[in-house]
Amino acid sequence: MTATPPREEIQREFLRGEQALRAAHVLLEQPLLQDALSRSYYAILHAARAALLAEGVTVTSHRGVRRLFGQHLIKPGKLPSFLAEVLADEQDDRILADYDVLFEPELDRVQKRVADAGEFLAAIKSFLTQANILS
Repeated sequence: MTATPPREEIQREFLRGEQALRAAHVLLEQPLLQDALSRSYYAILHAARAALLAEGVTVTSHRGVRRLFGQHLIKPGKLPSFLAEVLADEQDDRILADYDVLFEPELDRVQKRVADAGEFLAAIKSFLTQANILS
């Protein structure tokens, strides 16, 4: 943990999340479904890392983000609990999309994941705006 959250790093993490979400939408339209799932997850990962950084928590592993997001942001009630479920579902689907060559997700499943990622980023943006990190 750090004493002062690195404002520029938080902003850049969140921006990477927004860019990944835009990429997920483009890939969904193609339709490159496995790649859309992967980008949707990375949108969430970067947003979650931004929120953790705002709490002074630095984390590098995917597993650590999932665990620490729940510990520092969900359990204390700083963010709604459904976001932990979204993070978990997105991470599980990303692993399938990236590593299981037999995995062929249905269009509606991918549409839901991309929509969920949009809700996740909106919640994190609100959280970071209230913390005067984003404007």
